[in-house]
Amino acid sequence: MRDDQTRARFIKHLLSDIKALETMINDNLIENDTIRIGAEQEFCLVTDQWRPSKHAQDVLKAINDPHFTTELARYNLEINLDPIELKSACFAQMQSSLKSLLAKAQNVAQKYNNNVVLAGILPTIGKKELGFDYMTPSPRYRNLNEIARELRGGDFELNLSGVDELTIRHDSVLFEACNTSFQMHLQITSDDFISSYNWAQAISGPVLSVCTNSPLLLGRELWSETRIALFQQSIDTRGSTRALRDRQARVTIGNHWAEGSAVDIFKNDAALYNVILTKDITKDSMEELGKGNIPKLEALCLHNGTIYRWNRACYGVGNGKPHLRIENRYIPSGPTVLDQMANFAFWIGLMKGRPSQYDHMASKMDFRDAKANFINAARTGKDSALHWNGDQVPVPKLITNELLPMAYSGLEKEGIDKQDIEKLLGIIAQRAEGQTASKWLIKNYRNLSKEMKKDDALLTVTKALHHNQKIEDQPVHLWPMLKAENKAKSTAHLVSHIMSTRLYIVNDSDLARLATNVMEWKNIHHVPVENQEGDLCGLLTWTHLERYKKMEEEVDYLEVADIMTKDVVTVHPDTEISKAIELMKKLEYGCMPVVQGKELVGIITIKDVIPFDHD
Repeated sequence: MRDDQTRARFIKHLLSDIKALETMINDNLIENDTIRIGAEQEFCLVTDQWRPSKHAQDVLKAINDPHFTTELARYNLEINLDPIELKSACFAQMQSSLKSLLAKAQNVAQKYNNNVVLAGILPTIGKKELGFDYMTPSPRYRNLNEIARELRGGDFELNLSGVDELTIRHDSVLFEACNTSFQMHLQITSDDFISSYNWAQAISGPVLSVCTNSPLLLGRELWSETRIALFQQSIDTRGSTRALRDRQARVTIGNHWAEGSAVDIFKNDAALYNVILTKDITKDSMEELGKGNIPKLEALCLHNGTIYRWNRACYGVGNGKPHLRIENRYIPSGPTVLDQMANFAFWIGLMKGRPSQYDHMASKMDFRDAKANFINAARTGKDSALHWNGDQVPVPKLITNELLPMAYSGLEKEGIDKQDIEKLLGIIAQRAEGQTASKWLIKNYRNLSKEMKKDDALLTVTKALHHNQKIEDQPVHLWPMLKAENKAKSTAHLVSHIMSTRLYIVNDSDLARLATNVMEWKNIHHVPVENQEGDLCGLLTWTHLERYKKMEEEVDYLEVADIMTKDVVTVHPDTEISKAIELMKKLEYGCMPVVQGKELVGIITIKDVIPFDHD
């Protein structure tokens, strides 16, 4: 359990920090004369077989560069880019810096037979890579996991529904590690913070709609930007309750427009959210202000870091001066550096090009419409129709006719080089009318899945992501379709890579007549049988079907339990394919159920393993 005294001391510092921030705003100590931008680049490390790596810490140590830091999983790292002033060639400078740092990471990664991939969700992440052995061995991450489970009162549950559905229970926050993003920062003046923050909220849906890059998770086709739903559910600390009451999620777009000043956002978060992480703090912020020093507001920043608003208000100190900024957290990583710079320029242009009629968003738009826009954009991307100025507007029309002119105006006002404006916003314009990264991924995954096993299709699109991101000036709207000959070399070696998960299952109390008819109708040779608790308890095969057909004239009341085999040999998802083949040959079995604990998770058949049988 957490130390109550430590927590009490931390909350005392949190309250002092909030008071200090309010004092600095009221006394005009916040830096308002210079506007800077910054970014954080999360990226994936994959093996030479295009699966998640475990070498992030080795790569980080070998890079030996303070721009790089760890992430939750052992297959992710993060780059913190240096803030630069918003002017002239700032986007070209940031692009050059980011490309240089990613090239540095790629060069070091290759020493471990690894590659760098920019993806919102890495397509080849499987259930195996969500185990504790893939969590970065850090007390910070272990503590976060333990506290989140304690607050929930149990395991984490994911329920995601798109074209496919994914319902799964997991014992750690590691599903959050599936999400990789390109987080963008914009410094905001203290007198305009609330208007800017509300505008950032209002444009979130439209901006996200043309930047989506995360449609696949565990081989399921879910949302256009699955990260949005996945991130909320993967670290949701709210347990189930019978009470009908609203409780704020720690990952949120919010429920209403902000009011007051920047400090009121932090006050509201202190009131709404429990403190879940603490640290020892030696200096009191109000005392530091009294001495003429600028405080770091350590308690406020730590607490703020455990509240995952898609638009986060942030405080920082640079060159001895305190500042306020908005962090955009909803944009996915990738698919190329150039695409990310286009996303960045589009967002910054909109933020700086805000027309005066949007200074008071509460009089212009119901917040529930802004929230609905964000959710719809995450679900269906550029196919969405979004609320804008009282109408439902298709995304391509909204982007082209309304938002791009605002973005052009905003970037011109800040003195951004004209050629950079044309290039970067031109990419957004073509993407709005053409294909986003999510569109490209889905089209190719569907197409490849017709020609190869789904695991091979996931490997192939991941390999293509890496290949295409290295091509100079090749944003995603120009990417061609993949062909079967582009297939990545199959690296399946575990049962989980080849097992079927779309199963016909019968209950042991079902009538045998119904079960055997289903087998005939669907030409299914192997049907797993579950009991009332949902545990695997038997197996029906074609042999049982033939045997029952000879009996059915005499008895028509038999249950599945009467004719199934109860002596079922199973394998685990992490069983080596070669071991499964060996077992199937030894027992002369045509199929084997795949179980985790007592729960059925899949099945493998002779047809599945033939390509891997080299004897």
